[in-house]
Amino acid sequence: MTWNGTRNYWTSGDWDGNIFSLVPEMSLNYIYNFNFSETKERKFFTYSVKNDSILSRFVMGSSGQINQFSWLKDSQPWNLFWSQPRSQCEVYAICGAFGSCKEESLPCTCLHGFEPKSPNDWNLSSWSGGCRRKTPLRCGQNVSFDGEIDGFWALSGMKLPDPSRSLAVGNVSECELACLNDCSCTAYAFKSRCLIWNGELLDLKQLSGGNVDEGTLHLRLDPSEMKFSVSRKGTITWAFVGAVAGAVFLLGIVLFFIWRRRWQRNIVCSDAVQGSLTAFSFRSLQMATKNFSEKLGGGGFGFVFKGTLPDQTTVAVKKLEGLRQGEKQFRTEVSTIGTIQHVNLIRLRGFCSEMAKRLLVYDYMPNGSLDSHLFGKNSNVLDWPTRYQIAIATARGISYLHEKCRDCIIHCDIKPENILLDGGFCPKVADFGLAKLVGREFSRVLTTMRGTRGYLAPEWISGLAITPKADVYSYGMMVFEIISGRRNTEQSAVGETVFFPIWALRKIMDGEIHCLLDYRLEGNANMEELGRACRVAGWCIQDDENDRPSMGQVIQILEGVLEANVPPVPRSLQILAENQNVVFFSNSSPAASQSSELPSNSSTNSRSKSVSSASSKE
Repeated sequence: MTWNGTRNYWTSGDWDGNIFSLVPEMSLNYIYNFNFSETKERKFFTYSVKNDSILSRFVMGSSGQINQFSWLKDSQPWNLFWSQPRSQCEVYAICGAFGSCKEESLPCTCLHGFEPKSPNDWNLSSWSGGCRRKTPLRCGQNVSFDGEIDGFWALSGMKLPDPSRSLAVGNVSECELACLNDCSCTAYAFKSRCLIWNGELLDLKQLSGGNVDEGTLHLRLDPSEMKFSVSRKGTITWAFVGAVAGAVFLLGIVLFFIWRRRWQRNIVCSDAVQGSLTAFSFRSLQMATKNFSEKLGGGGFGFVFKGTLPDQTTVAVKKLEGLRQGEKQFRTEVSTIGTIQHVNLIRLRGFCSEMAKRLLVYDYMPNGSLDSHLFGKNSNVLDWPTRYQIAIATARGISYLHEKCRDCIIHCDIKPENILLDGGFCPKVADFGLAKLVGREFSRVLTTMRGTRGYLAPEWISGLAITPKADVYSYGMMVFEIISGRRNTEQSAVGETVFFPIWALRKIMDGEIHCLLDYRLEGNANMEELGRACRVAGWCIQDDENDRPSMGQVIQILEGVLEANVPPVPRSLQILAENQNVVFFSNSSPAASQSSELPSNSSTNSRSKSVSSASSKE
């Protein structure tokens, strides 16, 4: 998809004859009649859905986003389960000239000193017309009748617009002077080199607090639009400014001590009422995290910081970003996990809700997330007993959500990144921002597609209503990664796709489960436990949710109470192997591994060739 036929702001990826590389969700349920046609005015392709009972359509909205809907006969709604770009701010130049996009706002706002060209259009959420100056620049006259010249307003945390022009100057002062002497120059930035912009500024985005600051953009304005109108003759009375600053400083000290006293009185965690949530103030959490200075990690909804409460309790503070997405996740997470307690679920200690500020306070997990121990290059390798206990304990936590809560809770995003480990490597299921509550009177729920590619059950991709068995599928994919210590999907050094679960299921059918174990463990594992884990993972990823066990049955199988037969290879995975150049690794070091290419039939005999793998995360 392009803007004005010139700017590419989203692509479906390369066509390989079967699928688009960046739309794997459509690899199994769609047939492309790819008779690509291109004229001066249009480009198009056609597709059909394999399941005749599902109607599907694409819609492009006025913002430039495309949405895919599926029609469900039972409830007869159009169900949105896929869209690109995912946020409006990703649409190129959505706010027009001199407009800035930020998810927390409309999302478009005019830069300082500018106003909408068409207020009526902006009131109708049509921002592409952009903004215009409130006061024209004085350049051309260069010095006005009162001796003032154009100034520059600093915009920090801003994605620098594109394209820019680079000048060979030595410092920021020379860069500013170069822009000032060019009447067509509207902004400049200095970041190791001087960048200037002429004419309109397009595709401006206000970056979130956790994003990398690309630099400060200095916007050219008339002196009347500046906070202080700076004259060459020094018309500002600096003595007056100093006196005001001193008074403000003294007042600030007094207010600080008053605020600190109240904070120390109000922030203490309430131990008197066990299980209750504490409502923290933003200032208290800002102080507890040292102004959010120690980042632990981040995700699609914000970043997590380490903090210390006044009682010396170490906590993890999740700072949500994006008013609309963050508000939804905030309400979901508080309502979901705030009222439940389980040894294998992360404990929510409290929250902060002040205007647009949304923060969640959890127990601190010193050993981080499971993925860092399975896939991290510098982490200590988890031994088999620890991995097996993590698999069982994680299943207990998910089973509690499905079967023991007042409402059934579907987590919707089970993966190693959302399994946190405490000091004793006891796992805690975390990140309930995508969770879905299902009343006990309902067997399934219709919702938009959510979760992480590679862990999504087939019913997600088909746009069907889901059950807790969607979590079971994701859990099965994660167990394969716990066993192998590698991502289920990787790219080899020769550009081939490496998909572990299909190869693993073949080995399970042949009784060669020892080949599936992480090579770093050097075979040190209980083979009976390994067999249980392999069979459980295989049954969990079956296409038909009725063939998958419940999480309660998963626990019983792993504990040896129930026996599980050898699982078949799911049909969807067989189709994937037949339609793509998929390579399956044997259990050896990635630096010197032998691979085999699975044939399209069910035979397990395959020809060998040497390749090396390069790990890549989903």
